[in-house]
Amino acid sequence: MMRSKRLLILLIILGIVCAAAFAALNWQEKKEQIKVSGEPVVEIDSERVQSLSWTYQDQSLSFSKDEKGNWIYDEDAAFPVDPQVIDTLLSSFSPFSAAFVIDQVKDQGQYGLDDPQCVISITTEEKTWEIKLGDTSAVDGQRYVSFGEEIVYLAANDPLDQYDLTLKDCILNDTIPSMDQVTGLAFSGKENYEIYYQENNQTDTYYQEDIYFTRQDGNTRPLDTGRVSSYLSALSNLELTNYVTYNASKEDLAQCGLDKPQLTITASYTSEDEDGKEGPKTFTLHIARDPEELAQTSKNNQASGFSGEASGDEAQEEETITAYAQVENSSIIYSISSLAYTDLMAASYDDLRHQEVLTASFDDILSIDVALEENSYTFTSQGKGSDRTWLWKDQEIDFDQLQEGIKSLSSLSFTDEKPEKQQEIALTIHLDNDVFPQIKIALYRYDGDACLATVDETPVCLVSRNDVVELMEAVRSIVLQ
Repeated sequence: MMRSKRLLILLIILGIVCAAAFAALNWQEKKEQIKVSGEPVVEIDSERVQSLSWTYQDQSLSFSKDEKGNWIYDEDAAFPVDPQVIDTLLSSFSPFSAAFVIDQVKDQGQYGLDDPQCVISITTEEKTWEIKLGDTSAVDGQRYVSFGEEIVYLAANDPLDQYDLTLKDCILNDTIPSMDQVTGLAFSGKENYEIYYQENNQTDTYYQEDIYFTRQDGNTRPLDTGRVSSYLSALSNLELTNYVTYNASKEDLAQCGLDKPQLTITASYTSEDEDGKEGPKTFTLHIARDPEELAQTSKNNQASGFSGEASGDEAQEEETITAYAQVENSSIIYSISSLAYTDLMAASYDDLRHQEVLTASFDDILSIDVALEENSYTFTSQGKGSDRTWLWKDQEIDFDQLQEGIKSLSSLSFTDEKPEKQQEIALTIHLDNDVFPQIKIALYRYDGDACLATVDETPVCLVSRNDVVELMEAVRSIVLQ
């Protein structure tokens, strides 16, 4: 009996709780009507917008159109506004779609709209919208948005994702063009020479992969295709995003060293225009280092007996470089990284020429005469191209070690210094080439770490003495078997 009474009491309590919950839910629905939407609820024609401003995190930015329909920054008309950035900002409301619509909102504070995170003002010829971005919902993280009525929307896409930016993000930066085919490079300043592109040049090089050339000492010289391509890549991938000033004065240029750039690079290239037609074009970039830093570096180098600037990894490890860039006559000065600066300043002939003593393809070598320790040896080949087999005294040999020994001869530094010490080894390389039938390479003692290499009796560079020793051992391992 007692058990039945307890069960009855529990059922009564449950009924009261359900009735109260139903009443509260019914009261809340009358107070605020929540509806699923997913449809556009506001659509602002971006073409008719005359002004746009917003405040977010204590930063206020304001833009408007001038008489010509161009966007300007209201605080400084000299600021170059990127119209695509403005279009992206306006796209959040053309149209604006809501995941949910909450009607008859009396207390917007519960949605963070009494103290909104961001307030946006958009004005067209007919109307001004004041848009408030509040908190995000705890359930799905969607943003509460108000257009000034007793309606709150849960945004399908959060507008704050677009408006979380600074003035720097709104600038129309200079761009480095897409250079389909670079036909030439011209340097002035620290370097003064030109590079030109030419395919199938069989009179100035014995290596068919060479396509970039320059004039040095009255002669046409081939450059290393890989090195020139890497340099062009450094130029094309330079980041012009961190501006120092967008309205450079003469004083600004002088302060950054760009009144007299260290290096001016002019690239000639072909590119398609809007009609799909290819035509010749040029692109010019000026590079400079902070004048005070440059002067101090020069002073330090003189004190240490070092001539020139440190380059590559050495420069980055020893010091931080403050460097700048300017595109043609642009009013914008950019700060560039130490790495970008050192890569672009490495533009000398010695930087871009072949570093290997022998640049010929081994597929083109017919035979090699070796002079070593007053003895002479001749290695011959049979077959063509990569199918060649190598012989010593008509016996087939393993040529890999000797080939690697020749390939390893690479410049430590270039020089025109004449050899004064004993010759270590000499190679006469016979090519399958009517214009360049042979190349003579000689290696002379220089010091404990290096040997001096000559090509066709002309001094070229210093190479590692260890590499020369390994080359000599490779010859001995064949002839002493």
